[in-house]
Order: sequence, then structure tokens, then C-alpha cells
Amino acid sequence: MRDAILTPDEPVRSQIELTSINTIRTLAMDAVQAANSGHPGTPMAMAPVAYCLWQQFLRFDPQDPVWPNRDRFVLSIGHASMLLYALLHLTEVRAVSKDYETLGEPSVPLDALKAFRQLDGRCPGHPEYRWTSGVETTTGPLGQGVATSVGMAIAQQWLRARYNRPGFELFDFNVYALCGDGCMMEGISGEAASLAGHLRLANLCWIYDNNHITIEGNTALAFTEDVATRFIGYGWNVTRVGDANDLDMLARAFRTFQSTNDRPTLIIVDSHIGYGAPHKQDTSGAHGEPLGEEEIRLAKRSYGWPEDKTFYVPDGVYDHFRQGIGKRGKQLRDAWFERIEAYRKQYPELAGELFRMQHRDLPEGWDRDLPDFPADPKGMATRESSGRVLNAAANNIPWLIGGSADLAPSAKTRLTFNGAGDFSADYRAGRNFHFGIREHAMGAVLNGMSLVKVRPFGSGFFIFADYLRGSLRLSALMQIPVIYIFTHDSIGVGEDGPTHQPVEQLAHMRATPGLVVIRPCDANEVREAWKVILQLHHEPAVLVLTRQAVPTIDRSRYAPASGLARGAYILADPPDAGPEVILIGTGSEVSICLEAFERLTGEGVRVRVVSMPSWELFDDQDSDYRDSVLPPHVKARVSVEQASDFGWTRYTGTDGCHIGIESFGASAPIKQLLKKFGFTADHIVAAAKNQIARQESRA
Repeated sequence: MRDAILTPDEPVRSQIELTSINTIRTLAMDAVQAANSGHPGTPMAMAPVAYCLWQQFLRFDPQDPVWPNRDRFVLSIGHASMLLYALLHLTEVRAVSKDYETLGEPSVPLDALKAFRQLDGRCPGHPEYRWTSGVETTTGPLGQGVATSVGMAIAQQWLRARYNRPGFELFDFNVYALCGDGCMMEGISGEAASLAGHLRLANLCWIYDNNHITIEGNTALAFTEDVATRFIGYGWNVTRVGDANDLDMLARAFRTFQSTNDRPTLIIVDSHIGYGAPHKQDTSGAHGEPLGEEEIRLAKRSYGWPEDKTFYVPDGVYDHFRQGIGKRGKQLRDAWFERIEAYRKQYPELAGELFRMQHRDLPEGWDRDLPDFPADPKGMATRESSGRVLNAAANNIPWLIGGSADLAPSAKTRLTFNGAGDFSADYRAGRNFHFGIREHAMGAVLNGMSLVKVRPFGSGFFIFADYLRGSLRLSALMQIPVIYIFTHDSIGVGEDGPTHQPVEQLAHMRATPGLVVIRPCDANEVREAWKVILQLHHEPAVLVLTRQAVPTIDRSRYAPASGLARGAYILADPPDAGPEVILIGTGSEVSICLEAFERLTGEGVRVRVVSMPSWELFDDQDSDYRDSVLPPHVKARVSVEQASDFGWTRYTGTDGCHIGIESFGASAPIKQLLKKFGFTADHIVAAAKNQIARQESRA
């Protein structure tokens, strides 16, 4: 078996391969040492694997790292970030993110490697999408990367089915994800692998660094399963490379993947952490420890490297990558753009769709069929009205696609118009996706789909949002417009009880930076919510909906629902003078606030009702608007929401009253629950009067 690492006197071609691989290793060692922080072991061990993939197989143009049909490389073992940064540097990837980089300059110059893990550097501790061109997704928590790669592979299959035409193979890219023992242990990887096998995603390849080491020691402490058999059970093709340094066997494994057309592939690669640093191959250097200057000198000596040089790139290495991935990638990229130009002439409508999709724009007239809902005291559940609006919008936005974690009939997220269909292993053009009871994987898959620029949505019960918090957080961190639809939003779930009644979830969502949370009060606010959500470019959105029916508010009597776009608006006001008390409600509680308004107004109390479906949208307004809705001089305020009151003091003041939930709810019919927890007009009226009296006593 050929040893591509330890034999310094191989033929010229092998010598440049050896030199290139060892350059990746030494750059990783030096960067971690300079930062006095990081993980050098895995980049050293996996350098031959990454080299082989990038230099021989990856269809990727370093000069245009975002061309749509590029292969995707996902570093799921994000702690090994220096492996990716070294590759981005040596292949001379160019910057394309105008918000964070200087366009056209190297995405990762040598100075960026020297500033590894430092403030505002291009090389943060874990790869971050948008921050560094060439990074396809943000990977931090283990397992997220591989699960996200499933979404990328799904999106390719959908794009291929919709847009490829005879003679125009626009989308045929592959998705590679490098993962480790930690990824395999995390439950999300099992969810995602099961779904990928079920869908027979032959364009997906996971490379498993089987090194038997985690932070606590050997994986035998907690992980002894047969991974190969597990993945065969999932329906994957499994192949093995017994030595991470064997470039011939690695190449053979990648060719096996590329010739497999009926299932995803797992390549199990046996390695040793810190391989090539023979004095320190165990857990040290694997998880957060620099090797130390003496160990680095010994490693460099074993490579035949100048021991006193740091961040050293030998002559010929840059050119070697230019002649490999650089030349191949540019040819593939240029050929693709020639193909798309011809495609545009023959299929102008489809080409127009692709252009809009890639720029996250919407088709003209996308909102022309959105329904209006007449006033109705009985009304409908907001999940029901959302389903109608979603179908109207999706019928005009071909790339608005998604599904549910086995709850579409209840969440009302099934697309029912002609031609919608179900995405499956046998039919790739379907727009309804069945993620199964896999909330966490669903969130990561949605991220992967969004990163390929389709517009995905996923749905479930609000209480189960807890199961996908990690993925949802990354949606916000990456600034990608994933749509999350959560129904069964409160104690309105009734007899299902505390295990299914979300209480703290709204506070969790609102605390997430960059996430837009909207809880509409009726069918027409739902319509306006969708109008806002579909025009977002960089923010994921959470739409929180009721199971129970809520009145459709008479907008001829109260303010129009278009006020939702500003996050909060005056729904009802005193007829002749300013308010002396403000009632602030969201969702199903707004109609109860209106009941209280009518009663208080009849008693001569001057009341304002504010519908506040979105804190984030309201906070984005200028201070004049915010003060016009919530005048600072009106101190008597009552918030009404079937959830934890955490955070409401920012709108009610410290003296305000909060009608919320302080427990985990209860199992009972909804009318009993509303009375028990104070969500009645009687209770709101009493709270409003008490607020007025308190403020008058202080005057």
C-alpha cells in the first residue's frame, strides 16, 4: 500500500502531492499555535482526504465559489476549521461576500490564517457561512453539518427535476460532508441519514473520520456500535479506506461514490488524530490544545520541513492547486455559464425563475391571489387561514417548497393545488416534503435547502420547536430566510395538557438574534404576516398559529391588518381623546382584548388596544412610530399573551400588568383553561381598571 506521507523520495508528482498535504498540516499546526487555541489533530489526520477530494474530484471554481452548480463541501467537524481554511488559502478562493469581505481579494489570505480565531478575523473558530467565502454552511454543534448536507442534496434533486432539460444538465452537483465520531453520536445525524437513505440521495457522500477519539478519550467509553452496519440498514452504500494516507484507495472510494446512482454513500476512513506528529498522536491536539513548539518542530522535521519557518508555503504548491482544482473548476464553471446562456434563449421563463431564485427575489404578481377574509365572529384557526394563504402564494412562487415533521394535515401546510405533488425517491419534482418525525433533522435540512437558494418551509407543533432549536439558531446565525410554521401555539391545545402546551417557547424565539417571530391575531393578520415573511432576504421567520378558531376582526370597525408590517399597531382607540390605559395583545388574545375594550369604553374608560404580532418588526421602527403606538406618558398598560410574560416589561414598563402563564398549563377543555389562567374579558377589564387606579394614586 502506497504511503503518501512518510516517503520523501517518491516521483515528482507524488512529491508535490506530499508537499501539498504537509503544507495543509503545517499551516494548521502554526495557526493553532499562534492562536494558542484550536484543534490541530484532525486537520493533520484528514489532510490527505481533503487534498484528494479537492484536488482530484471536487467540482469547484476558487475564482467563483458561488456558481450554482458547484459541488458542495461541508466540514461537519467544524472544530477542524483550519483544514478548510488551509484549503481555501491554498486554492486561492476569491471573496464574493460584499457585506463582510473585499470583493475579488483572497477569501483567506495568509494574514487571515495568522489571525486564526482572533477578533473580526476571516478564520473564526468554527466555519461561518457569509463571513468567509468558500464556507458553504456554518458548522458548530456536531451533526449539524451532515444533516444540512442532506438538505443541499435534496435541493439539487428538486432543481434537477424542475429545470434540467434534454441537452441542458444545469444541476448535477454532488454534496460531500466530512464528519467524525461526534457527528455519528449526535441524534440529528441518525435522523438525517435515515431520511437520506429513504430518499435514495445518490448525490450525497459522507466521509467519516473514524479516529476513535473524543474529548474524554477513546470512543470505547461510550460508542461501540457498528457504524457500517447501521448505515447499510439506512439504505446507504458503505465503503472503507483503511488508511487515511492512502491516496489511491481514497480516490477509489470517491470513484465508487460517483458511480453509485441509487443511494447515498458513506466512506469510512480510518485515521489517527495528529497523524504525522509521531510523538503526539493521541487526544492531545485533538480538542482545543496546540501541539506546542517542540512537538511542532519534531513534526516538521519528520516532514523534511524547515523547522524555524511558520506559515510556510513551499514553491510549487499554489501552482499545483491552480493546475488541479483551479483549472478544472474554471472549465466546469465557464461551461455551465455558456450552457445557461443557451438555456435562457430556449427556456426564457425557466431561466427567469432561476435568476430570481438565486437572487432571492419574488416573481411579479406573486401576491395577486392572496385571500381576503370577511369579518366573522366565529372565524377560523390561524393555522387554517395560513394554509390558504400559503397555497395561494406557493402557486405563484414555484420554488416555495416544504413540508412537515409528520404533521402537515394538522399544521395545514400541505400544498394542494394542481401539480404540487409529493417529493419522493421516485418523484423529485414534488413540492410537498415528508420529513418524518424528525424535527431536528428537518430544521437542518431546511437550512441546507435554503443555502441552495430554494425557499423552504417546515412545520410542526410549537412545543416541538424545542427539538429543532439548534438548527433554528443556525438559520438565524447564517442569516438565511428559512420559514418555520408552528401551530398549536398555547394552552388552547386544551386536553393534550402541559406536555403539549408551549409556554416558554415564544420567549426563546424572541431572544434569538436575527429571528423574526410573528403571532398573528386573525386570518387577515395571517395574510399580512405571509407578505412580510416572503419578502425577507436574510432573516428566518417563525409563524406562530392557533389550533382553535379565533374571530376574524371587522376591519371596517377596527384598524386594517396591514399594520402588522410594522410589528405593532393601534387596533382600537378612544373616539374623542387619548387613552388612559393600553391593552397589548398577540395572537388569539387580541380578540379578548377587544371584548374588554368594548366593555370599558361603554363604562367611559378611554382604552387603546394594540395588536403586537411581532416584537422584532416593532423594534425596527423609528422611535416616533413606537411612541405613537405606546405613548411614554401612558403608564397604565396590560399585556395579554398565553405564554410566559418574560420580556414584556420592555413594552409595559416595570409597573405594567402581565396576564400570562406562570406554570406549564393544565389538561382541560379550553374554556376551563382560559378561565383558570385569566384569559377572559372580565379579568382584563379588572386589570385595566387596577392599572388606572395605580397610576392615579401616584399622580
